[in-house]
Formats: sequence, structure tokens, C-alpha cells
Amino acid sequence: MAKITIDNQEIECRDGIPVLQAALEAGWDVPHYCYHPGLSVVASCRLCLMEMQLPHPKTREMGWAPKLFPSCQTPVKDGMVVRFDSGAVEQNQKACMEYFLLNHPLDCPVCDQAGECHLQDYSYKFGESESRMHDQKQVNPKKDIGPQTLLYSDRCVMCTRCVRFAEEVSGTEELCIVNRGGRAEIDIFPGIPLDNPMQGNVVDVCPVGALLDKDFLFKKRVWFLESGDSVCPGCSTGCAIRVDQSDNRVQRLKPRYNPGVNEWWMCDEGRFGWKYVHDVERVTRPRLRRGAEMETPAWESLGEIVRYRFEQQVDRHGAAKVAVLLSPMMACEEAWLLAKFVRELAPDATIATGFVPMVGEERCFPVGCNADDAKFVIRREKCPNGRGVELVAEHFGGSTCDFDGFVTKAGEGAFEAVWVVGGYSEEWVPKALATSLAKIEMLVVQDMFESALTGEAELVLPACAWVERDGSFVNHAGLIQPFERAINVPDGARRDGQYLFGLAGFEGLYSGARVRALMAEEMDAFREIAEAPRQPAHQH
Repeated sequence: MAKITIDNQEIECRDGIPVLQAALEAGWDVPHYCYHPGLSVVASCRLCLMEMQLPHPKTREMGWAPKLFPSCQTPVKDGMVVRFDSGAVEQNQKACMEYFLLNHPLDCPVCDQAGECHLQDYSYKFGESESRMHDQKQVNPKKDIGPQTLLYSDRCVMCTRCVRFAEEVSGTEELCIVNRGGRAEIDIFPGIPLDNPMQGNVVDVCPVGALLDKDFLFKKRVWFLESGDSVCPGCSTGCAIRVDQSDNRVQRLKPRYNPGVNEWWMCDEGRFGWKYVHDVERVTRPRLRRGAEMETPAWESLGEIVRYRFEQQVDRHGAAKVAVLLSPMMACEEAWLLAKFVRELAPDATIATGFVPMVGEERCFPVGCNADDAKFVIRREKCPNGRGVELVAEHFGGSTCDFDGFVTKAGEGAFEAVWVVGGYSEEWVPKALATSLAKIEMLVVQDMFESALTGEAELVLPACAWVERDGSFVNHAGLIQPFERAINVPDGARRDGQYLFGLAGFEGLYSGARVRALMAEEMDAFREIAEAPRQPAHQH
């Protein structure tokens, strides 16, 4: 690793990275707009200029060079000495900020970016309190550039991040720069709207309020949002995301940096695919069949009821007639608790892995690249934890099968007591399975929405959405990624992990970390968890 000196402090940094990146990672708040670690370097905003020591051309003695250098475009070199705390650097920052603010509208009170805007922050920290501009501001138009995105051109600082993203990451190239000099603007090519499966990222990379998400526009002020780290359930990539919520309602999803998984990006399927979480048609209360009537039992009594009824089935038909279907929408910890409960009551029970939705083909970005060169992949496997439930089933061994095998066995009358876990946002029950399970004596269905199975079940349990869970998912590459609960379950429901924790014989409050520690004692794979690294606080 290279050692460089910044403002008289020696730091170690990764070889080959820009000085700006090294400074950000070491804790310096260096202002910058055009630089983004996932995009090419253009050094156009000039905010990150620094002073650097170079050898004198005649004496070869080290001294401060007479000009400033872009720290985003200068790679680190062992022994390098630079500084950001000089008068020349501060004067450059003030001059740049004055230029950016010449025509910028004073509309922070109505701007969606207020509260997380770097122009706003930098103007206070690195700019002047008053402007020398007395002429009328140049006003650029507001543009509807796609089905999900608005462009407020008068707020744009021409960092070109959005253009570079469309060229280098999505590969769709809808965005461009039109006009020149002070009249330059971001725009779309005529007749080509910004409408690709990755377009939401241009709002994320925009450091000001120029690009706006229509889905979040004027919905909530960002200082009212509370955030939780999560993993996207949209496909088996397992993107690290941030869930922003207010008043126990999801407001938006944003990607988190996770190298080797999603880098800085996420797709629109995941970004906008969370609306079912607040669907009024969700199952929110347990229902228990007693004779011909359905009643709503107390959660406190459910554990004893379920255990007693499963024991009855084992005594009547034998342990081999019991089965559990583990959904790939469950967290690994929940699947482990449920499998543990069933196997303790019925050692010969069948553990089956649930339905894995497959849609279309895998899509690689930039468009047209192959999988090996892709910067992002939207996978056809539309569930977050297919590998996770497979790991759990393999661990418990014995009688196991996949979903197709489970449907076949159910049709052959192999089961008399079955616990089925759903949790899908859309209808998923094949007719053959519904017909077969309608004939068995005891059916427990744990799901988010009513289906052909809930109408036949002896016991219906509400299932959590992923934002209401605390646990881990295993992605397509086998990485075990933890996530935390972002919101509470609907009124009347209870977190899956909590009632399964008690059902499996444990006392106290459920937590994903606590159950993972128990799992790690039995399963070597869970001794190593792939947590997304924290991005430097001043990097954006």
C-alpha cells in the first residue's frame, strides 16, 4: 500500500486510486461534483483541486508547485505530499462555488434534494455568504425526460455523472449534453426517453436536485426519513439497499455500496417493486379452524395449539406423513427455526424448498456485454433466498425435495400434515398443489395474501414482507448477507421470526444475529457473513 501525506498527516491508501478517493476514505471532506468512483474521471468541476509538492526543474528540491492539480485525476504515489488546507485551494473552492451558484435558483424550500444536497452543503462550508451576481439569472427549462424521471435543468451543475452512467453502466446512452459554454444543458436524444431498467440510478448519482424521481417527488422531506440497511428481494443478485421509511411506511429504496454484488447500483424492478408491502389486502391476523368455524386465536396460544395438532398427526399417521415447504422469500434464520421445529416433532418429515419464480432471461449491463464483463446483472431468478433455503434443507438432511418433487409427492398422497410458507407478491400456487393439499387433514399456510391454499387451511398465519424481517439472504453466488428490519408488521400480525423462535423452543426476543450464532454452531457456512462495507461519510 502507498503512503502519502495529506495536510501534514501521513496515511496509507490503496495503490492506484485517485488522491481524492484516498482523502475521502481517510476522513477528509473534499468537495467534489463530477467525481464518482463507479464512473470515468472527467475532472470538469474543478472543486477538488489540491496543492502538490514536485521537484524543482533545476535544483530538484521538493517544493509546492505553482499551479493546482485535480485530486480526482491524480493517482496516489508512494511518498506524495499534497494539501487541501492552503489559501490557494480555499480561494479556488470559493470561486468554483460562486460560479455554480450564479444561475442556480434559490428554491431549496421546494426542492426534493434539500437536506441531502451537496450544493447546499458546500455553499455553507466552502462558498461565500453573499453573491456578487446582480444580473438576472439564466433560467433553463424543466423537462420530463422519462416515465420515472424529471430534469430541472436550472439546478444542474453540469457534472455529467448522469450522462456517463447512461454510457458506461446502463449502456443505453439516452442522455447527452446540448449547446456549449454557459448555455450547455443535459438533455435526452430526440425521441429517446430515459426509460431503461437501470434509469433510477441517475437520480442517485446526481449531487444536486436536478434529476428527480417522480415516485418520490414531493412525498416526504428527507429529514423525516429513518433508514435501515436491507437486501433487495427482487432477484437472486441480492443488492445491498437502504430502506427509507417514515411513519412505518416505506417511502423509497436506495442502493448501498457493495463490491462484487451491486457496486453502487440497483435496478428499477427492485427500486419500485415494494408497493405490495402496504397492500390493504394483506393477511394480517391468524385464523384457526375449529370445526366448521374460523376464529382468530391469540398469538400467545398458537405455539401450544400448533405443537399439539402436529403431534396428533404424527401419532395418527407417522412422522413420514409430515412435510414443510420453505419459501425462498423467508430469511435463512426463519427457515432454520421452522425446519428445526418440524424435524424435532417428526424426525422423518420431508423438508422441501419452495417455488422459485423464473422470469425471462438474465439481463447484463452495459447493454450488449456478456456476463463476464457485466457491471450489473438483473437475474431471472426472482427471489432473494433460493440458495439459503437449500442450505437449510441440506443441513437437516433426511427426506428432502425441491418444489416440483413436493407437488408430485402431494399429488400422490404422501402427506397428511403440511406447513406451507409463501410470502410472494403475486399468485404462486399451482392448481395441482391446491387440489392435492385440500385433501389432507392438517394444512398450515403462512402467507402475505389470500390464495387457493388459505381457503383450505386449518391454520392461516400472516407472513412478513422482507422490510419487516430481520435475518439474512444467500444470493446466487452463495454470499450470506444480513439485513435489518426497517418497519413494523401490520397491526394484528407478528414477525415470523418471533413466533418461529418460540415454536422452536427458544425464549426471549428473536434477533437475526442471535439465531445466526446458533446456526453457525451447526452450519460452517454461517460462520462467515458478507456484510456490505461502509462508504466514506463524505463520498457521494
